[in-house]
Amino acid sequence: MTGNSGKLFSILGPYTPAPWRERYSLSRLFFNFYLLVMGSFVAIAIFADFVISTAVKGITDDYTSRFMQGTIVLIEDELFRKPRSKWPQAIEALDQKFAYKLEIVDRWTLRLPPKQAEKLDNGELAIDAQGDVIYHRLKQTPQVLVVGPISPDHNPEYHRGLPLDLRISLLTWSLIGVCLAIVVWLWVHPVWRDLEAMRQTARALGEGLFEARAPTMRSSAFGPLAETLNGMAERIQRLIATQKELSSAISHELRTPIARIRFALEMLAESDAPAERERLWRLMEGDLEELDGLIDASLTYARFGREQPDLQLTAVDIALWLEEQVEATRLLARELDVEFDAAALPPMLYVELDRRTMPHAITNLLRNAMKYAKARILVSAEVKEDSIRVHVDDDGIGIPDEERERIFSPFTRLDRSRDRATGGYGLGLAIVQLVLEQHHGAASAGESPLGGARFTLAWPLSQNVTES
Repeated sequence: MTGNSGKLFSILGPYTPAPWRERYSLSRLFFNFYLLVMGSFVAIAIFADFVISTAVKGITDDYTSRFMQGTIVLIEDELFRKPRSKWPQAIEALDQKFAYKLEIVDRWTLRLPPKQAEKLDNGELAIDAQGDVIYHRLKQTPQVLVVGPISPDHNPEYHRGLPLDLRISLLTWSLIGVCLAIVVWLWVHPVWRDLEAMRQTARALGEGLFEARAPTMRSSAFGPLAETLNGMAERIQRLIATQKELSSAISHELRTPIARIRFALEMLAESDAPAERERLWRLMEGDLEELDGLIDASLTYARFGREQPDLQLTAVDIALWLEEQVEATRLLARELDVEFDAAALPPMLYVELDRRTMPHAITNLLRNAMKYAKARILVSAEVKEDSIRVHVDDDGIGIPDEERERIFSPFTRLDRSRDRATGGYGLGLAIVQLVLEQHHGAASAGESPLGGARFTLAWPLSQNVTES
């Protein structure tokens, strides 16, 4: 499957959407985000302007009253120099000299807020709700001097085009909108490119192109997501390769015992001699046991080769634990001398390991040594560079230098001249390596002081993730 997907990937190339679709997706993302940010900004600005205007309204009204106090007193004095019958002409003449409107109205025609009406009746200056028109009751008369609107934007003299404050607001908001658009574009463009790259990678993975990987992300927010996506793709690719390798190897391994069973059945049907039939039955039983052992070893390797489980680490007395493992397999050694040497270990040394999986590694090494040892097997341990090292030595034929790394690959058997009873299935040492990798360690092969092979397991004394 991996080879076919690689050819398909090389023929089709990575998925590339049409240019118009890319531009449409980018434009839509940009405008959606821009409208969201701009709308939020405008809403916050309007709310802030309302709060500030409400808070400073009293201060503004007081400033306006003090600012216009002198002007109104001068207008009032000018009016009282003339008879009341001349006041309309006088106010009209004064109105020509000021930039804002002046007029005299009767008190009863005004509708002011209660607080401002009270101030007006007490002889103080009153201001309308907009803070733009000032009222002053002419002393000892029922008439009121109205000044304003005093803002230039409400004065017809200044109504040439748009009001000044509106022009300033439009210019300000235009500049803000342009600056915000530039900032949003600079932020959205790399984010969109990262999202598009991950989308193309996910699409390729969904089509079975497991060689596809997400490129380096420009945005730090998507870096962990890209790493997770690439890690998932690598695990899937590794699992598919492992399953393909297992399927191919198991299919090859099953042919020999099945062929022998078929041949024995044919011979059994043709033979009438009891001794010959008994021999054929024993051969078929041996082949069935071999099939059962192969299936069991393959399932164990597949279980360890899948996604690594969380280790249930426990601190154990390593000398006592190793001695228990050696005693548990000593019965299988028959006439072999199996020894355990803890002299190089400090007393009461506790090491962290998983009690469920680490016994597989020790047991497989011991069984492997029993297949090739002539007379003696020695298990020892030592502490070196903050790690525990367990050695399993035998006095067998040893392992050539060029084969010491390949020996841990699945279905690898170096001595092809031996029969299956001695050679095994080539999965035991592969399981050992998987167990040590889960413990953040490694397994290695070398030359033994006894003259045969030495297998060494090394992993950290403490992994800082201990679980009871």
